[in-house]
Amino acid sequence: MTSLGNNERVPKDHPRVETYGTLDECQAHLGMARATACSEEIRKELFDLEANLGLVMGYLALYPGLPEPDPSCLEGIIARARDVVGTTFQFVRPGDSVPGAALHQARTVARRAERAAVKLFREGQLSDQAYAYINRLSDAIYALALWTDKVNRDCAGK
Repeated sequence: MTSLGNNERVPKDHPRVETYGTLDECQAHLGMARATACSEEIRKELFDLEANLGLVMGYLALYPGLPEPDPSCLEGIIARARDVVGTTFQFVRPGDSVPGAALHQARTVARRAERAAVKLFREGQLSDQAYAYINRLSDAIYALALWTDKVNRDCAGK
């Protein structure tokens, strides 16, 4: 058993615990990407996303007073990435750069968090807006990975 932010006790494998725990794992990969990124602009985007994700995890853990996740911040990341890499996103093989590979790890973990969140959403324990945030998270991380790989190629002079 574990305690949620509202002091409710739930099993460790409760979908709520699984969802915020998986987002915690995602956040760790974002931190690795930030620590290895060559662009200050991207490091700032990642820092801000990590901070936002911390609030989302707290919200999911039912800590009182935290705002509902807002997917518009993720849409902003996607738009800024498109300004750099263009509008045609594609399938890629991760590994063009260390921070880009870390972001692809974060993206796949975010997708796992989304699958865990479906249970909460279907049971009415997660709002449309909170679910939309979790749904768009992997898209925003994918956009950041493309942006990071492009910028890292420029940093390396390739």
